Amino acid sequence: MLSRGTTMEGDCLSCIKYLMFVFNFLIFLGGSFLLGVGVWVLVDPTGFREIVAANPLLFTGVYIILAMGGMLFLLGFLGCCGAIRENKCLLLFFFMLILLIFLAELAAAILAFIFREHLTREYFTKELKRHYQGYNNTDVFTSTWNAIMTTFDCCGVNSPEDFKESLFRLMNPKEMVPAACCQQTSQPGDMAYLSQEQCLSGNMMFRHNKGCYSAVVDYFELYIYVAGALAIVVLTIELFAMVFAMCLFRGIQ
Repeated sequence: MLSRGTTMEGDCLSCIKYLMFVFNFLIFLGGSFLLGVGVWVLVDPTGFREIVAANPLLFTGVYIILAMGGMLFLLGFLGCCGAIRENKCLLLFFFMLILLIFLAELAAAILAFIFREHLTREYFTKELKRHYQGYNNTDVFTSTWNAIMTTFDCCGVNSPEDFKESLFRLMNPKEMVPAACCQQTSQPGDMAYLSQEQCLSGNMMFRHNKGCYSAVVDYFELYIYVAGALAIVVLTIELFAMVFAMCLFRGIQ
């Protein structure tokens, strides 16, 4: 009976060990994915970098993603090694670090909920009216918005009407919209406009009329849902990994 019980305990421990290896391998893959996303955002030439730069919270979020991806990458590696080698020190170190990361992710989610008003149409519209200058490319805010409007073929946050009673109109009273809102005949980099004069005077036929908020959300809608689903999956995997780490830690003689 004792031998049979010992055998069953050993089989259970072996099962936990390999389950923990699988979960940690998934954490390793998740960390690799987050690192890839963070690096892509920083070097991507298609315009997402400019969108992130337009809001300090988003810009900070990119580096948070990189840091979290690096930590998950390292933790997945440590967890796999600790499980296969049945090393109690590695398992305890893994448990403490992944607990800290889990709490940090929860804190980040709470902060994102608290500061969600900084990602609304109203917030971006207010900032655009206050700070956008139109042609001052030395101003980071202005050059960023020019890049967004040119890249996504949009104008303003909601529509070209956002430039009414704005800093841009005060600085350029004869222009209804900036040149970045004007339609182009070829690639954006060529800056060949259909009719810049008609566009600047307010002719709807020669300007982009869709707001950038809708344009950007439509473009990245799929990625937003994928990122949210991935975050839920990662949190679930981390919970199971912590449980398996403690079970394996207590089972190792």
